[in-house]
Amino acid sequence: SHFLIKSNTIMKFSFVSVLALLAAPSANAFAPSTFGVQRSPATNSHLSATAVETKAFSKLPATIKPGVVTGKALLDLLEHAKTAGFAMPGVNIVGSNSINSCMEAAKAYGGPIMVTFSKGGGQFIAGKAADNTDDKASIAGCIAGAKHVREVAALYGVPVVLHTDHCQKAWLPWIDGLLKASEEYYAAHGEPLFSSHMLDLSEEPLEENIAICKEYMEKFAKVDILLEFELGVTGGEEDGVDNTDVDSSRLYTQPEEVMYAYEQLSQVPNAMFTCAASFGNVHGVYAPGNVDLRPDILHNTQKYMKEKLGCEDDKPMKFVFHGGSGSSVEDI
Repeated sequence: SHFLIKSNTIMKFSFVSVLALLAAPSANAFAPSTFGVQRSPATNSHLSATAVETKAFSKLPATIKPGVVTGKALLDLLEHAKTAGFAMPGVNIVGSNSINSCMEAAKAYGGPIMVTFSKGGGQFIAGKAADNTDDKASIAGCIAGAKHVREVAALYGVPVVLHTDHCQKAWLPWIDGLLKASEEYYAAHGEPLFSSHMLDLSEEPLEENIAICKEYMEKFAKVDILLEFELGVTGGEEDGVDNTDVDSSRLYTQPEEVMYAYEQLSQVPNAMFTCAASFGNVHGVYAPGNVDLRPDILHNTQKYMKEKLGCEDDKPMKFVFHGGSGSSVEDI
């Protein structure tokens, strides 16, 4: 994973997605010392559960506990990451083995992590022989994976964000099924089953994209779910969606588009959202120089929004990075 620019973002690189916040000082931002874990070479890969529980999260806000993080605690985590300047990685998983590996890595490095489900990944968890009519297997698999995380996350002593990845317009019934599960879980436990969902309606006109996102934001807000929306197109291929031949102009999001989305979604009470803006990033793994990244687009957007909103926050929008970069260490 690479920290490409200093920005208040979630960064997703092919298999790995990363939440990178503005002013992350280096690629060591996810090092254990960031979270108060001091490791000697002799114990470099052998942290005890006690050490993680007593040291790793001592500097996190009191709302953030080991286990799944939702609602206000999730916002507190994002704001704390921005202030402390660290990055939170996440992984698109395909079963309990990869889920457990994510949490084991988070425990070893002393930090929170995102466990991310795709529509195809959910179907794989349910089993390829399972009936997927009306996305039944994709929905059931994601729910099963989420319940697995909720049962074992606290045993690893780490905060976990339960997220879902790209959902285009034709896949919205998948999100509807997951939202129903979160509504039922909220009624029983006072919090949603999932922390957040992504809606990728970037193939639609801007107004339709944001109108649908706003409709779902109203539903999400009632059960404390965060929405990730996409503007522009992430190149490359992921989960069966191929954008390798997309017009290059669509790989770069404009500040006015982000501002429009921000204004519309902010009208929803209790709205929580992040923006997957495009700055030339593409899905996949690439050698240095093969991807034309324009992180200045994100910087200029933050500056534009700050001026328009008249706010003191230098980073009013939380951005999301998707794909790989091929960036060299010197460019990070």
